[in-house]
Amino acid sequence: MPMESRDSASPLQIRVYYEDTDAGGVVYYANYLKYFERARTEWLRHLGLDQSLLAKTEGRLFVVKNVEIQYRRPAKLDDELSIQTEVSRLGRASIQFEQSALCGGELLCEATVTVCCVDATSFRPVDLGPTVRNLLKNAD
Repeated sequence: MPMESRDSASPLQIRVYYEDTDAGGVVYYANYLKYFERARTEWLRHLGLDQSLLAKTEGRLFVVKNVEIQYRRPAKLDDELSIQTEVSRLGRASIQFEQSALCGGELLCEATVTVCCVDATSFRPVDLGPTVRNLLKNAD
């Protein structure tokens, strides 16, 4: 499991381990999606949004609806990646995130990820609700 750290103002830091790499010794392309997922989760947690609690108390879940991703340069074993996350659009029932993975300030990968808020039982789209909307509107 990659080392991860984050303070209140910094992006998520992830170390690349052997398990993250492919036969060529670079990060396997699908692992960037895992890194971005962790960064979104930690970003929301930093805002005070616990997704498990949201599911229990309000019956709302987040699911990925769409991902557009561009790979620019490979990350390699032992690299320390900085995963940046920000909201680019807030819809009635969706959040669009812009995310990037950098190593030493160099852009390696970037993605636009659209997450939809759904009812925990029916999995149909539902409004983000006041809790989520207020936290996101007051985000850095």
